[in-house]
Amino acid sequence: MRKNVGYFEGTESALLTDLVCSGYDTVPISNGFDNHGMHVRIINNENHIDVLVGFVHKIYASDDDIQSGGVVTYQDVFHVCKMFDIPLLLGVRRGLHDKARALFGDVPDVVQFVDPDDMLERALEILEDE
Repeated sequence: MRKNVGYFEGTESALLTDLVCSGYDTVPISNGFDNHGMHVRIINNENHIDVLVGFVHKIYASDDDIQSGGVVTYQDVFHVCKMFDIPLLLGVRRGLHDKARALFGDVPDVVQFVDPDDMLERALEILEDE
């Protein structure tokens, strides 16, 4: 059975194509706001995702957005990833990793900030290690 890479909208198509050509399936994942594929909250053991990729802005929402309802919070995404032991690779330029980390409260071990240029290499390392 091929492993699944879940991806949030805006993930680079070249990355997704490289993953498919490397033997992995890709599954669009919705943050609850953009309706781009399977809602992140319904990830479970039956539709397991082996690694989740996207950019910081797809899971980070301002307090105003959260108050308006309907938006998945980063805590929701972190919870799903921790619950099902899914590595979450968040694309952010290398020089901004500390600033990105500061946007979030407690960042669990399953979350990694990855320079977009290194995303394919890091995803393959994780997928091949499992």
